[in-house]
Amino acid sequence: MTNKNLSLGKLRGLSQCANEQFVFNILALDHRSVLRKAFSDLLDPYAESVAFKRAIVKSLSPYSTAFLLDNSIGAGPSIVSNSLPGKVGLILTVEASGYAGESHNRVSRLNDDWGCEQIKRMGASAVKLLVYYHPKAEQATAMKDLVSQVSEECERLDIPLFLEVLTYSNDPEISKLSPEEKTEVVVQAAADLSPIGGDIYKAEFPLDVRAQMDHKLWLDACESLTQASAIPWVLLSAGVDFPVFAEQTEIACKAGASGILAGRAIWKEALEVSQQERESFLRSTGRDRMLKLGEIVNQYAVPYTKFYTSEELPEDWFTNYPGFDG
Repeated sequence: MTNKNLSLGKLRGLSQCANEQFVFNILALDHRSVLRKAFSDLLDPYAESVAFKRAIVKSLSPYSTAFLLDNSIGAGPSIVSNSLPGKVGLILTVEASGYAGESHNRVSRLNDDWGCEQIKRMGASAVKLLVYYHPKAEQATAMKDLVSQVSEECERLDIPLFLEVLTYSNDPEISKLSPEEKTEVVVQAAADLSPIGGDIYKAEFPLDVRAQMDHKLWLDACESLTQASAIPWVLLSAGVDFPVFAEQTEIACKAGASGILAGRAIWKEALEVSQQERESFLRSTGRDRMLKLGEIVNQYAVPYTKFYTSEELPEDWFTNYPGFDG
């Protein structure tokens, strides 16, 4: 990984998503299909989903450096209700929910009525793009093109891009990657996609922890991911139980990660209880989990500023500052 000079807008956006130590303790709450399924039997699933996200944002914003939200259920309602404080970073997802194509040949898509322009306009700190990827899938080249397209748009708008990559099995007869394949595919995905675009890489834990319990193997796999990524990376939780994710976080950060961008490992139990119990859970267990993760990333994570530089500006720097058509 080589040092890269970042523009002012990107520097400002990343700083809004990090803490004073320039590491990330971000809560992911851009989930849409998970909530649709959880509240599908209720009278007003949309209202229930909005209330759920507002409760999490309001309760856990004091302990999060930023939130990753979707536009309709998450960001808009959280802003207009004043649930999301201005001092907390806001990352907005740009892709359509889910994927098109077959499960062994997945296609990430953009929304027709929502994009980076709107994300920039509403004052978000950064854009997030999720790409489903396997290096040998037929759609691999198309997914590289999508990363390039969104990255160029973020460059034009001067807003940071968090690039999230989820891998999968490209064998139609096998539903998931084998433990032997997992590390290879996750690391190769970072090597393929991170040089194309993005400012922060959001990665899966590069190993099947249920099949491989040796923490030395965990550390080796995370170090391989650090070497493969051309940009700083953060760890996603993929819904694992919190104690496992806390262990993953410590090892990932010791191996070079710049923090976390995690969701269900922190709040998934809140989906299974009443609204009153939910608020109690968030104020206690949810808070304690975010504080614990904050301690880990503060102690072990590598500041993203280690990988980015900024130049001294001349007095008339603004006369050459690029604009954009919006």
